[in-house]
Amino acid sequence: MKVLVTGGAGYIGSVVVELLVRKEHSVVVLDNFSTGHRAAVDPSAEVVQGELADDSEVESLFRRNTFDCVMHLAGDSLVEDSMRLPGKYYRSGLCSGLNLLAAMVRHGARRIVFSSSASVYGDPESVPITETAPTRPQNPYGEVKLAFERALHWFHVAHGLSYVSLRYFNAAGATETHGEHHSPETHLIPLVLRAAVLGKAVEVYGTDYPTEDGTCVRDYVHVLDLAEAHVLGLGALLRDKTGVFNLGNGSGYSVKQVLAAAGLVTGTEIPWHGAGRRPGDPARLVASSEKAASQLGWRPERASLHEMIQSAWDWMRAFPAGYPD
Repeated sequence: MKVLVTGGAGYIGSVVVELLVRKEHSVVVLDNFSTGHRAAVDPSAEVVQGELADDSEVESLFRRNTFDCVMHLAGDSLVEDSMRLPGKYYRSGLCSGLNLLAAMVRHGARRIVFSSSASVYGDPESVPITETAPTRPQNPYGEVKLAFERALHWFHVAHGLSYVSLRYFNAAGATETHGEHHSPETHLIPLVLRAAVLGKAVEVYGTDYPTEDGTCVRDYVHVLDLAEAHVLGLGALLRDKTGVFNLGNGSGYSVKQVLAAAGLVTGTEIPWHGAGRRPGDPARLVASSEKAASQLGWRPERASLHEMIQSAWDWMRAFPAGYPD
């Protein structure tokens, strides 16, 4: 099948492309390379540098191609940044996304897998979180993800567009060839591993949360498991399945537990110091992925925190400078 992957040069997007190519799909990547890396894209994929915000560029792309499915991973993704610059997130996450949906309708592309987020839930009333839990985002990043999900619903009603929205919890880990290379880096595991290399202390944002050790608890999912969910989402769309699905392991780990596990992987005790809470950060996010299991056939195969950190550490040692671009 021919698949368009927006944001296919990013951390998760590049692994999705890697897996699609491995499964012999024809892949076109659309990315503006503001945060992604050209070297992260599998050489078998066609690469188009462009902006979803540009109607003419998107129209030209759809005129040149007939896509069986769109996998939409493009957009800004930093919670703290969204609290300072909400307009940036509405433009990249909602306005640009609506350009994509409009082009899909004009050109008869009727299937989309969307990279959503657990941020749509805000601070949940109870865990593990199911898809029926109230959606109360605490930051513009989550609000925009939810707004686009609602747009997907109405495009389904009005135009017959089929969608699978994947509400990620925390992506982690690496494959042999693809890992995390952000500038600036904000994700906990690569920051902790970099601290192990440099011998610097890690900032822990908030040590007074209502959790077992006072630090935030998150549900980590291996990036390859997330990529496999996209492929299963494509299969579900071919069966006319539409809906939202949580992707998590069902067990959470605190920041201090991540520090301890990374210390075991690297053989280094990693120093840390407490800092203030970041605005918009809930205390605990842990998923129930039973719906994804029953309807998509998805279960995480790399659920061990140690395995996720080990894969990230292996990639970091193999590519100490990250991607060359």
